[in-house]
Amino acid sequence: MTDVHLWLRHEVRGTERRTPIVPRDARRLVESGAVLTVEESPQRIFPVAEYEAVGCRVAPAGSWVSAPRAAVVVGLKELPDEPPGLTHRHVFFGHAYKRQPGAADLLRRFAAGGGRLYDLEYLVDDTGRRLTAFGFWAGYLGAALAVLRHRGRLAAPLTPTTRDELDQALRPAAGDAEFTALVTGALGRSGRGARTAFAAAGVEPTAWDLAETGNLDRRALLGHDVMVNAVLATSPVPPFLRERDLDDPARRLRTLCDVTCDVGSPLNVLPVYDRTTDWDEPARRLREDPPLDLIAIDNLPSLLPEESSTDFSAALLPLLLEFGAGGPWGRCLDRFHQACRELGVEPREA
Repeated sequence: MTDVHLWLRHEVRGTERRTPIVPRDARRLVESGAVLTVEESPQRIFPVAEYEAVGCRVAPAGSWVSAPRAAVVVGLKELPDEPPGLTHRHVFFGHAYKRQPGAADLLRRFAAGGGRLYDLEYLVDDTGRRLTAFGFWAGYLGAALAVLRHRGRLAAPLTPTTRDELDQALRPAAGDAEFTALVTGALGRSGRGARTAFAAAGVEPTAWDLAETGNLDRRALLGHDVMVNAVLATSPVPPFLRERDLDDPARRLRTLCDVTCDVGSPLNVLPVYDRTTDWDEPARRLREDPPLDLIAIDNLPSLLPEESSTDFSAALLPLLLEFGAGGPWGRCLDRFHQACRELGVEPREA
């Protein structure tokens, strides 16, 4: 690989246990000639000693702000609010290209500092297919939490677990009532994960994808007991649910899980809530009569941090080994510049 200094940062969100690079793949990067600095992070599923043992450098949490300018800072979720100008190249899920809350401020920080955003959501091949994603695990956990909530067995606060433990919890118990379930976006990564979790729970869900959601039967949607939305919209579409649908006395829907969590975005297909839920309050009551509970957690895969990190890192590794200006990274950078132009800002020269 080309000479590159990767800087794996600590995640500021207290419930973020995942990492985009696991120790096994860190070894591959170091052996290939990369310099890999790993920040200390008490919450990361893999302790920093495992990275040090494979040849990584260790730095204090948050020290990326003073990293060498040429370092590529790698993370997953949001950056801290400071510094106001971002000078480095950053690889993470920026959630900044769909007019989400805070998106404009983030892009202006990159423009002010001369840094660049390589948004992992837009790391795609030449057909537009995403190359790295947590989608399967997001869908799996979304459906799992929806099942547990619907059966009255979702305990709060949520804590990280393993797939074996979660599969055990999903198995139907004596006295569990049968229910109907719907997965929208059923053929994508998240949809496949959701269907896998429902299978573990002994439920065969209705599976809708583009054909069904493009010609939406809202009455049929409301006729299911549980719904998991795994649609990642890239252009505006009519909403799947509206406020007046929630007030329909004939509504059978009781548990709604929005895996996509596009709250605040004009691309949101479920504009019936204004804030996400979290590990402390995983479900929130949207209606009392008849009842409707919402689950909308935007870092679901962190509840299975080892499995989800290992899968994601395996997909990211070959791309990091080829980090540079062309191919998927070039397309990623082009999308950043496009977003800046749409906002009317011009990043300083790096």
